[in-house]
Amino acid sequence: MSLSRRSSASLLVLASLGLAACSGSSDATSAGSSAGSGASAAAEVRLGYFPNVTHAVPIVADKEGLFAKHLGGSTLKISTFNAGPAAMEALKSGAIDATYVGPGPATNAFINSQGEAIRIVSGAATGGAALVVDPSITSVAQLKGKKIATPQLGNTQDVALRFYLKEQGLTTDLQGGGDVNITPQENSQILDSFSQKLIAGAWVPEPYATRLVQAGGKVLVDEHSLWPGGKFPVTVLAVRPDFLTKHPDSVKALLEGQLDAEAFIASNATKAQSDVGAVIKAVSGKALDATVISAAWKNLEFTNDPVPSALAAGAEHAYAVGILKTKPNLDGLVDLTILNQVLTAAGKETVR
Repeated sequence: MSLSRRSSASLLVLASLGLAACSGSSDATSAGSSAGSGASAAAEVRLGYFPNVTHAVPIVADKEGLFAKHLGGSTLKISTFNAGPAAMEALKSGAIDATYVGPGPATNAFINSQGEAIRIVSGAATGGAALVVDPSITSVAQLKGKKIATPQLGNTQDVALRFYLKEQGLTTDLQGGGDVNITPQENSQILDSFSQKLIAGAWVPEPYATRLVQAGGKVLVDEHSLWPGGKFPVTVLAVRPDFLTKHPDSVKALLEGQLDAEAFIASNATKAQSDVGAVIKAVSGKALDATVISAAWKNLEFTNDPVPSALAAGAEHAYAVGILKTKPNLDGLVDLTILNQVLTAAGKETVR
């Protein structure tokens, strides 16, 4: 069964989604909405995101003071992560209150915690992932016996690669065995390994897909081609359920800042890309060429829609490849209540 057909089949799972309606810090002290002084506002909001193009929305909202504007008197503390499973561990442990993350680790954390660990309250970006390989590889069959990297075991791209290979009749296992040896590595290490020909390719998010191409690779699989309408979530906003219950004003403020960031990105893409580049340099210690960010930008859509049908399909895929040990039950995972309130107040179309 193709990925697209499996995505259509996932509409059965979609019914159970339950649509209920290195570190830095920023002091959110500027005047804005009433969230910072509301009865349900937290004194401190601890938020995570990745130093990555796919996380442009939270990066811009932080760098341009848009989260601060709406958080009012609440203090914003930012932590950065390199991969989703690490961000989910921080969320589950209570080290952070909310984080932007890939859908794979988010759904995995929800399922493995029996629905207690997280709620997805919004999308942030779709698209922007690909399998980039050595130019000598011209077909999927040629991946047999090769070493292919992903950012982390169980992350969104890791699940995508494993399921794609399974659909193509190639085996993998969680220990790196099977027909294709999948090797989890940090994104920056993936680039070095590919340049040194230690790996034959990688399934990675932007801007690393673009960087691998510029390092001599070619796109074997653009993930857009595998999803209905070419739309799949690459970044969502996940919140601890207890934080969502106790501090809805703070969650509302984050989403208001997110909407402002999307508007800023649409009207001032050059400055937004500069913000992303600055964070990447600050966290990694290395500047990313502006042309790379610009090229990667074109493969992304910044949107509030978490694409619930794709979330459901992704959970099915994680189960199919052994990342999830129990059949997915996503009842209650997605709660767009506050998001749709914010969208309605802004005169924008709500997310269904």
